[in-house]
Amino acid sequence: MNRKDFLKSATLSAGALAVSSVSLAKSNNQNSLVKSDKSNQLEPRIIRIKEGKKQIVLGDHQTIKLSGKDTNGQFTLIEEYNNPGVEIPMHVHANEDEVFHVLSGELQIKVGNETKLLKAGDMGFCPRGIPHSWKVVGDKKAKVMLSIFPAGLEVMFRELAVLPAGPPDFEKIAKICSNYNIQFV
Repeated sequence: MNRKDFLKSATLSAGALAVSSVSLAKSNNQNSLVKSDKSNQLEPRIIRIKEGKKQIVLGDHQTIKLSGKDTNGQFTLIEEYNNPGVEIPMHVHANEDEVFHVLSGELQIKVGNETKLLKAGDMGFCPRGIPHSWKVVGDKKAKVMLSIFPAGLEVMFRELAVLPAGPPDFEKIAKICSNYNIQFV
């Protein structure tokens, strides 16, 4: 190989090596930034069957399994375990999507103009902006895992859970719900 070809080959190889080194350094730097930035790092959690914050919201027996504090505001996970006849009337969320996953029993769910019966293993998706309601039907209690995206409604549920026992004050309930952009229809 003559000197000119050697220098040309060496220069191309050195250039490729430099580009590879810069790319690798940049990649390593980005990886180290991801590893060192713990502000959005979620902590793993194990929630046992009897664990969670229990409360009754308008007759709905809830156990908060994961709140927005646990998920960095991404979602809330609530276990509901209710007797036949328990229901939440037609309402609409401006900000949240909900997924109802029936673990046992039967849940009648209405989304928009469509009513469906959900049994164990079935799921229902209620997107924000579409009115929906639910009711436990049949002759057995229903256990439902409710996922809410994004988190935040657990704060509203906490406010509703401390209302005095007895016939519900619908005006007060509607006011609390409207503070969270939920309207009854």
